[in-house]
Amino acid sequence: MEIARRSISTKGLKSLKVRDVAEAAGCSIGSVYNEFGDFDGLILTVNRETVHALTTRLKAVPADDPLRQLHGLADAYLGFATEHANLLRSLFEHRMEDDRPFPEDILTMVMDAFALMQTPLLRLLPDRDPGDVALLSRMMFSAVHGIISLGLEERMVAVPPEMLRERLAQFVDTHLAGLGVSRRT
Repeated sequence: MEIARRSISTKGLKSLKVRDVAEAAGCSIGSVYNEFGDFDGLILTVNRETVHALTTRLKAVPADDPLRQLHGLADAYLGFATEHANLLRSLFEHRMEDDRPFPEDILTMVMDAFALMQTPLLRLLPDRDPGDVALLSRMMFSAVHGIISLGLEERMVAVPPEMLRERLAQFVDTHLAGLGVSRRT
């Protein structure tokens, strides 16, 4: 698993080959399949670790002030994406072989990460319907993910991480202002 993680991290998901993993591990291809079931199983194991590491980083953001927490969550996501770009891409780019459904446990883990924006939003929007706030938190997380993913993209619309951090903070402030939450200093 560590070999697959390193390969994805350095060269991207498309470069991952079971043969290379087996060779680097000093075992047969069959041994890799015995351990992980199939190629998807190997990738999903790495993806689970990635979501866990991301969620751990996000949960470490201080929750004392909801506005600072939302900015902190966006900044923590940017930091993780900058440090682990290929691993994060793997999480969102991987498609299951034979159109099998994506495992529920990983979907739940990703949704739990998205939900981390819900608590501070509920604190900032106490009169809003909690279901609406849940949807707003998923939308906000998705927007932050999109801004970061496109901003870090090396081929088309790369944005220097320092500038991306500023633009991300602007987005959070603008989004919250649209919801009626003003930036406090």
